[in-house]
Parts: sequence; C-alpha cells; structure tokens
Amino acid sequence: MDAKEIVTVMKDLEKAESDSQIIRLLTLLQTDVVPTEKVLRETKVGVTVNRLRSHANPEVGTLVKKIIKTWKDGVSQEKKKKAVSSAGSPAKSTTSTTTNERFVSKGPRTPKNDGVKVEIYENKTRNGSISAIYTALAMDSDEQPSKIFELVKDIEKQCFKAVNFTVDDTYRNKLRSLIMNLKNKNNPTLRRSILDHEIIPSKLVTMSAQELAPDSLKKEMEEIYKKNLFDAQGATENNSVTDRFECGKCKQRKVSYFQKQTRSADEPLTTFCKCENCGNRWKFS
Repeated sequence: MDAKEIVTVMKDLEKAESDSQIIRLLTLLQTDVVPTEKVLRETKVGVTVNRLRSHANPEVGTLVKKIIKTWKDGVSQEKKKKAVSSAGSPAKSTTSTTTNERFVSKGPRTPKNDGVKVEIYENKTRNGSISAIYTALAMDSDEQPSKIFELVKDIEKQCFKAVNFTVDDTYRNKLRSLIMNLKNKNNPTLRRSILDHEIIPSKLVTMSAQELAPDSLKKEMEEIYKKNLFDAQGATENNSVTDRFECGKCKQRKVSYFQKQTRSADEPLTTFCKCENCGNRWKFS
C-alpha cells in the first residue's frame, strides 16, 4: 500500500460510523502497510490510528495497540539495518543508534528514573513544573529522555512567557491545568500530538480546556451543548398549544410546540415539543 492509498484509508477511517467499519479499515492498515519511517512520517497514519486507542469498543483499542507496536518494531528494525550497513563509520553508527533507539524504562517514567536533571533554574517552582510536565508527557511513551526533556523545557518557557515572566498563582494555575490534562490516562492523543510536534509548545499553552480535553469528553461536552441549545430554543420561541400530539411520558395531550428550519432548505422543518402537564420535551422532523 503506497502513501496515497494509506491517506485514502485514513480519510475513510475518520468518517467511519460503525465499529465493524473501523475494525475492517484498521485490519487493512495492519496487513497492507509496510511500516517504514518515511511512510509513517509522510502520512502521519500512526497519529490517526492512535486516536482510536481509547475507543469505547475494547476490540478497537486492542487492535490499535497491536498495530502501533508492530509499526514501532518495524521502524526499529529498519533503523538497525541502516546502522549495520553504515558500520564502516563507527562514529556515525554510534550516533544513529543512540538517537533513534526507543527508550526502555525500568519503572514509571519520571525525571529521576530516566536520569534527567530538572534543576536548571534557581526557582524551585519552575523546576518542579518541569518535573511534573516531564512525568505526565513521558508516562506512556518510549521516546528518548533527551527528546522529551527538550520539549518539556520549551513548554514551561512558553507558560512562563504567557504570564509575563512571573511565577505567581496565574503561572501555577496554568501549569496545574495543563499537567492535569497531560496526565489523563484517557488522553493519549494529546501526549502523542505534542511528541510528534503536531501541537507546538507556543500553541499548547494557549489552548482552552475544551481543546485539551480527551475525545470522549469533547463528545460529551458537545452533547451537553446541544441539549442546552435545545432547552434554550424551547424557552425563547413563541409556542402554540395543541392536542394533536401526545406526551410519551404522561400521555396527556396538552402540548406546546414550535417549528424551525435546522437543516438545509430542502429538508422538512424540525418540530420542538413540550408537554405543558409534566414538562417533557422532544422533537421530530
């Protein structure tokens, strides 16, 4: 499967509505993609697939983990072969291996366990922030400590800059909110997007709580927004009362309603109903 075909499957995956369709497309990527570093970087298919890691269907999540592991192993093998082929130059071979090897942690990833020194400032609060960001960002990653640490330092600097270079409650609250979102086990997409430089530090520190939230929470927030919008519409529109409709909850026929065009002009109006007896609301087209 070439890069163009992979991109096509990715688009279909993003539009897939059923679990069976998602699993079919993931299986296609699992069997037909040859995981070279070039292909994965050009298509960013790993990012798209990894977004489904926390899918509600455990079968989807398990399949995603297998695919990501297979691709990482494939890229590692590719890099080892390149290192062996260039063994004629010892210095170059050593540099390549050190830079590209995945990091195997012997315990929970923290600056101390990874051999990273975070005391780079005289201010203990800033050093503590760096330590907390590192622990959150590295929690489920196999990136080298040096790569993560460079990102972490930049993230903290951008936060410090955003509050006018002052360590105060504003700085602490900003870091606390960011770290909580990074530590969320249901938010691997955010961590991966930062490590893959899809979200750069200067953008990260300006993102809202909703933008930082896990995909599952974003969906829930969207549903709440729609419900609130529906309730607001029911409260502000001029309603007519009729006995044409029966309340599904209390079976009374004293129902107020209004109609509104919520879709394209060639689609039927949506009717919003409220039972005047029990307050039950519903809508239909």
